Amino acid sequence: MKILLTGVAGFIGYHLAQRLLTQENQVYGVDNLNNYYDVTLKQARLEQLLPQKSFTFKCLDISDRALVNQLFQEHHFDYVVHLAAQAGVRYSLENPQAYIDSNLVGFGNILEGCRYQNVNHLVFASSSSVYGANKKVPFAVTDNVDQPISLYAATKKANELMAHAYSHLYQIPTTGLRFFTVYGPWGRPDMAYFKFVRAITNNQPIDVYNYGKMKRDFTYIDDIIEAIIRIIPKPPKDSINQPPYKIYNLGNNNPIELKEFIEAIEIALSKKAVQNFLPMQPGDVLSTYADVDELVNDFGFKPTTTIIQGIRQFVQWYQDFYRVC
Repeated sequence: MKILLTGVAGFIGYHLAQRLLTQENQVYGVDNLNNYYDVTLKQARLEQLLPQKSFTFKCLDISDRALVNQLFQEHHFDYVVHLAAQAGVRYSLENPQAYIDSNLVGFGNILEGCRYQNVNHLVFASSSSVYGANKKVPFAVTDNVDQPISLYAATKKANELMAHAYSHLYQIPTTGLRFFTVYGPWGRPDMAYFKFVRAITNNQPIDVYNYGKMKRDFTYIDDIIEAIIRIIPKPPKDSINQPPYKIYNLGNNNPIELKEFIEAIEIALSKKAVQNFLPMQPGDVLSTYADVDELVNDFGFKPTTTIIQGIRQFVQWYQDFYRVC
């Protein structure tokens, strides 16, 4: 299979590329290597991929319509996995234009590419953020998600609507994935667990928002990748009343209190955290909790990695990569 993978230098994109390459796929990866977080980390991920003969990389901004059109004209892709996006809830308060350019314009360009090329399946990244301040838990894909509380969430909800329209109009088999707080080795430095490990390692206090009274459905990267690998070759089928379109929650189905999460980091580091308690930040939610029944029913898979196991793996990678102890 020849697979276009956008956001290949990102956290999930890197891990997915590694897994796809072990299965003798051709992976054509694109990424704009922007400076939202440390570019050297993105480059280090790429350095792990570039020597592999079935991997091709192009530095490309998906918001550039002409370049995306050229990409689809020059190559035929069997599958497209679209992970490129401007991430981060809090950053969307500071730089909303970046989210409009990448998450809306960029996604539109990818959809247009798929429209004119007979791809077997488009898989794209959504987010648990679309659930906003929903009170009903666990969050199910059938829940109403019409009240996002951040621009980031609004763009991801818009992606789902755009993809549904293209699937309906052009019969593009499409699957959207609502990721729930993905963590693990090679992760994003803007995520809380990464910041916590770095701060505790450097004997600095950690900022704990909403005084620690939050829960997150932390999902280990290997579980996320296993789910995606199962989903890619099995596109949804159309029916009389429905286009070939599906949404899945990719979450651990086991929310963890922030206190327990910090304790797992302290255990892995053998070091106590100095905690700086702060109020809730704009755009944040109190709890996330994934209903994964659809994933289990359709693919026979449910994430199993515990927070202790996952954090231990991340800390080991962090200490090796940054050469600290």
